[in-house]
Amino acid sequence: MSTIAYGSTSRPAPRLRLTTRGRAVLTTLVAAPLAAAALVFGLGTTGAIASHESGGVVFEHVTVEPGQSLWEVAAHVAPAADPRDVIAEIVLLNQLDSAVVQPGQELAVPAKYTG
Repeated sequence: MSTIAYGSTSRPAPRLRLTTRGRAVLTTLVAAPLAAAALVFGLGTTGAIASHESGGVVFEHVTVEPGQSLWEVAAHVAPAADPRDVIAEIVLLNQLDSAVVQPGQELAVPAKYTG
């Protein structure tokens, strides 16, 4: 009987390489069960129902005049308040992207500044 001696030449393990298609398939395999679970658990929830009935809150609206800034609108609707606070509340209430307003624009005014 003869004994075979193997050399100590060890090769490093080959690296795993993913192609673009391989990444797409792997992402799909991981995301599909997550999406299915979201659908299953999401179907049991109740959604919000929109209606035309208001919750009892009525807002006064002002129309921006030509050359008028939001600072001037705030000073007009709430002369005793800090205009910066009024501007922040008007921007939030009207979901404005910035404090820039256009002539003819209708703005809802917070209820605490009306009346």
